[in-house]
Amino acid sequence: LIDAKVVFDRQGKVSGLWFGLPQAKSSDYREPPYTVAGSFTEVDVELGKEPWVLPGTLTLPAGEGPFPAVVLVHGSGPQDRDETIGPNKPFKDLAYGLASKGIAVLRYEKRTRQYAEVLSGKVSTFTLREEVVDDAVEAVAFLRKAEKIDPTRVFILGHSLGASSAPRIAEAVLEATGEPPAGLIMLAPSARPVIDLIVEQYRYLAELDGRLSDEESTQLEEVEAAVKKIREGTMKPGEMILGAGKAYWDDLLAYDPVSKAKELGIPIFILQGERDYQVTMEDFSIWQAELGSLAGAELMSFPGLNHLFMYGEGKSSPEEYGVPGNVHEGVVAAIAEWVKSR
Repeated sequence: LIDAKVVFDRQGKVSGLWFGLPQAKSSDYREPPYTVAGSFTEVDVELGKEPWVLPGTLTLPAGEGPFPAVVLVHGSGPQDRDETIGPNKPFKDLAYGLASKGIAVLRYEKRTRQYAEVLSGKVSTFTLREEVVDDAVEAVAFLRKAEKIDPTRVFILGHSLGASSAPRIAEAVLEATGEPPAGLIMLAPSARPVIDLIVEQYRYLAELDGRLSDEESTQLEEVEAAVKKIREGTMKPGEMILGAGKAYWDDLLAYDPVSKAKELGIPIFILQGERDYQVTMEDFSIWQAELGSLAGAELMSFPGLNHLFMYGEGKSSPEEYGVPGNVHEGVVAAIAEWVKSR
């Protein structure tokens, strides 16, 4: 099941919106069947600079290398290095699957998880740079200096928010080092503003049972009103709407991932699950229209896959996130083939 939590202030206006996913024992996780035993090792590492040093895991293929490598960049929320959702660990699946095919993988704890208490006092000034970009830049730098890694073949692989942030991360890597990443792998990147997706997702979840109750209708109106306030830029400094402050929303609205991706001039691979209700085929169609004819860009959609790139049937539901599964083998194979061809 999923908990959709809408928080209202004393004036009856929405002050927070969170989608909480089910928790499960780590023993419920099942290793993907495409893992090749003995084909890789894992090493605990630390990356970044004080005060934001992050623990992570480097999954290294067996052999001397040098190997191509990918940095895994999380979706929204305080994610762990495996991007654990219920019994599922999509980033662990990707690490095991890609390493089995000769590609090194770096995954790490997200700053908002590792330093949740510290950051709780900085929410009013927090932006996408502090949430996602800066740590991904540090991860690329870490890999470029790591033993057995080919520094010229370090890729960024982002999921959801991490995917739509990837072009911005690539720009930041270029600014910091003078060299862009070798390419971007974007899993379910939104092409539209996140605030549009929030309203769309809330309506989708509210109508999953085939009806929109009076209470749900009222809550939807409040969410739409909150989004309108964000879009119009009328938030006040220090005010919190949908769990974030004015600085965060202003920064996010000023960023256009599609335009930024078109400017980069590096290889881009976009993957989309056709049953995804969080980032939908409407977004994929926009990416196709804008990047489809761009040299170095490749796009691929997968029937039956949801936002976690796991297979299911029928109308996609948050309930399936609570069922143990793995990132589809076809997705892992496609990413590995693309990376090796660069």
